[in-house]
Amino acid sequence: MDPRLREIADHTRGFLPDDEADALRAAAATARPGLWLEIGTYCAKSTVHLGSVARDRGAHLVTLDHHHGSEENQEGWDYHDSSLVDPHTGLLETLPHARHAIHDAGLEQTVTLLVGSTQQVAPWWTSPIELLFLDGNHTEDVAQHDYAAFSRHLTPGALLLVHDVFEDPRDGGRPPWNVVQRALASGDFVQESVTGSLRALRRTDGDTEEGSAR
Repeated sequence: MDPRLREIADHTRGFLPDDEADALRAAAATARPGLWLEIGTYCAKSTVHLGSVARDRGAHLVTLDHHHGSEENQEGWDYHDSSLVDPHTGLLETLPHARHAIHDAGLEQTVTLLVGSTQQVAPWWTSPIELLFLDGNHTEDVAQHDYAAFSRHLTPGALLLVHDVFEDPRDGGRPPWNVVQRALASGDFVQESVTGSLRALRRTDGDTEEGSAR
């Protein structure tokens, strides 16, 4: 990774350890050019990592977030950052920080910021996806929704990356783990790598609708 981009990513707020960031880029480097989708932008730490590879691969990365934070980012939770609260609305607001990170990294031609919830976007999304990174809301309902709604658009041979996957429930929440188990049980994906809480899976089937909706 370009040292300048690495410095920008390192100074961007987020929850991506260095070894998982390296693994994320390594997995992305095996994805085909085309459209890549990241669910969960926050302040764009992982977006800079993915975007740097997308630019090298000739891909375009769309990063989707409503930018008001997940449950664990809200006041009273461990991952709340009061400096991100917008005094005008009283809500967490990460969009300006994401914009700044993408601008500073020079990735504005490679990365498109899509502002909205996955529930808003899923009904009209029709584009085939070559890489899907699930790192958004980690409640069971939303995590399962995001997998079902967007993995169906993965082309055969495309990558599915899932973050915050913990086998031991003492280490973290279960929804991302359950998503990975659902993907593997469907028979449509094989797991290629495990690095910390990051799982990399590849789509193997030729049916981009039936299997993901199971």
